[in-house]
Amino acid sequence: MFKLMAYKDEYEVARLYTDGRFEEKIRRQFEGDIRLEFNLAPPLLTPKDSKTGHLTKRPCGAWMMGGFRILAKFKGLRGTKFDLFGYTEERKTERRLIRDYEARLDQILASLNRGNHGIAVRIASLPDHIRGYGHVKEAAIAQARVEEQELVSAFEGGHNRAVAAE
Repeated sequence: MFKLMAYKDEYEVARLYTDGRFEEKIRRQFEGDIRLEFNLAPPLLTPKDSKTGHLTKRPCGAWMMGGFRILAKFKGLRGTKFDLFGYTEERKTERRLIRDYEARLDQILASLNRGNHGIAVRIASLPDHIRGYGHVKEAAIAQARVEEQELVSAFEGGHNRAVAAE
């Protein structure tokens, strides 16, 4: 559940870049003048690639740190009607994953027994495999859904066998 609820949205990424640790790490690794460039694909401003359908990343210079500092201060908007990023498909999907996971856990707990416990643990662990951003995350979600369906079928089959044996 934590994995699904602790997703890194735009506010969190901005906070991570501006809390001082990122710049300190860069300065420890490199000497001299450092030139930062961020490759970003802001969901509200970026067109999709016509061939892949993925958002196209654009280079942004060190000036983006100022933007990150401003954005980090708006984290209080997260989840409110004023959260513009909350209207993107990616954020809607992340919220839906949390609701679906809660419902799946309720379903599992209602039928949990010794015969299906191992499969239940595997189902409950599926969010650990969802990583990345954008199309990378979409692919991981799709794969997790396929695995979930297979595991749920096995779980329900194991449940029926265990109930029949009791």
